[in-house]
Order: sequence, then structure tokens, then C-alpha cells
Amino acid sequence: MLHVAGLNAWYGESHILQGVEFTVAEGEVVTLLGRNGAGKSTTLKSIMGLVASRSGSAKFRGVETVGMRSDRIARAGVALCPEERGIFAGLNVTENLLLPPVVAPGGLDLDTLYTLFPNLKERARSQGTRLSGGEQQMLAIARILRTGARLLMLDEPTEGLAPVIVQQIGRTIREIKQRGFTVLLVEQNFRFAATVADRHYVMEHGRVIDMIPNAELASSMDKLHDYLGV
Repeated sequence: MLHVAGLNAWYGESHILQGVEFTVAEGEVVTLLGRNGAGKSTTLKSIMGLVASRSGSAKFRGVETVGMRSDRIARAGVALCPEERGIFAGLNVTENLLLPPVVAPGGLDLDTLYTLFPNLKERARSQGTRLSGGEQQMLAIARILRTGARLLMLDEPTEGLAPVIVQQIGRTIREIKQRGFTVLLVEQNFRFAATVADRHYVMEHGRVIDMIPNAELASSMDKLHDYLGV
């Protein structure tokens, strides 16, 4: 579904991504692991067309997206759930869910979303400013599930959340995988990533330096600790 090759990105004169390469097959959950500053979030933003200066290749279903406007990438079926979540404070939960346009068939309707996220159903009329951090994260994920996008890129979805909410987000990722969605996940918490992902790419200094299948994660812990400094 996604093939990234030789992807470079710059912020001003800073060369952040330096030839990133990885693939994501349809129906997979794949994580990008790495220390802060490794380039994980920039990789997602570059795929989404949100970094002005980039080169290389990022093909979604065989179509080159480098050079394509971000709105066209979104309409092709790629969605980004950013770390800052982007909840509209002046809109209630239902209005936030209905705001993004449907880009393709196959998105989840409100009833299904409220079944996946019962907390949101209880807060359907609550303004975005009144939601907890966990509820905002659920809303941000639910909002892109309605659009019909097939590749969901989630940037640090568990950061700062209580363990019970992290578990709920893990259950949701496993559920949407069963429904045929593909997920590219940026995570610092590799223990959480191990509960949802098929494969893990490790990034360091703007490059992918290793790929670890989830089945080999336990036997790769020493190496992973060295990579992540944990």
C-alpha cells in the first residue's frame, strides 16, 4: 500500500530525513520507533505533503505523492492523526466527527464509531474544550475513520494518557485492522507497539536503520534498548 524510498526532508537548512526507506502492506499495522528527534513525525508529515521541502519517493497504491498537494493526498485515501490532535474547541463531539469530508466509500458511520468509542457517545454534545486528553485522542482517531481513508497515520496516540485509555486505543487499533484499515504508527512506547503491530522500523538520525518483525521483538530486546536508550 505504501512504498517509501530515498525520502528526504528539510526544515530550512536542516536536513531532517536522509533517505528514509520502508514499506507498509495493505492491512498491516507498522510502527516507526526511535528516540526523540529521529525523524518519525517528520516522516508522517512528509508522506502527507505537510513538509514544504522534500524529495525522493512515497508511493501510495503505486501513485507517487511527493510533489502532490496535501489535500490531493488526503483525497487519495491517506489520513494523518497528528500528535496535537487538532480538535475544534468550539464544536461538540458529533460536529467534530462530521466536519471532515468523506473521501471514499468504506468509512465508519457514527453508530459504529460510537460503538468503538463508547466514551465519545456519552460526550456527544460536549464541546472539544471539555474533553479529557484521552477523549480528545479517541475523537481524533474516530474523525479520520469516518472519511473512508484506508491508510491511517497515527502520531504518538498514547503519549501522556492513562494506562486504561492506552489499552482502549490498543483495542481500537486491533479492531480497525480487522476491518481492513492499514495503520502506520509513530510510537515511543514500544511495549504498547508490540501489542498492536506486525512489524517495527527503527529510525535514527533521519534514517531507517533496522526492521524487526513483531514475532522477533522479544529476542531483539537488547538491540532495541540500545537503539532507544531505554
